[in-house]
Amino acid sequence: MHYTYRTRNTCSTLIDLDIEGNVIRNVAFTGGCNGNLKAISKLVDGMTVEQIESTLLGNTCGPRPTSCADQLARAVRQAYEAEQAANG
Repeated sequence: MHYTYRTRNTCSTLIDLDIEGNVIRNVAFTGGCNGNLKAISKLVDGMTVEQIESTLLGNTCGPRPTSCADQLARAVRQAYEAEQAANG
């Protein structure tokens, strides 16, 4: 299932990803630090929702209470919950 997440309080504005079960693929950020976000996308490809959350949730950027990585962790959880709801 393809999922789009609108980020909050970050330089990136959207995160697009595919979720199959609890495995994440094809993460792409719109906006933000292009090189860093491409690297994060490659590193998390094939990881589970739980692996991404345990690694990235709570990561902050400067004085902000969140970061693009933290927003990704939130996005994968929402995608997982949406997929579960759609599959009943």
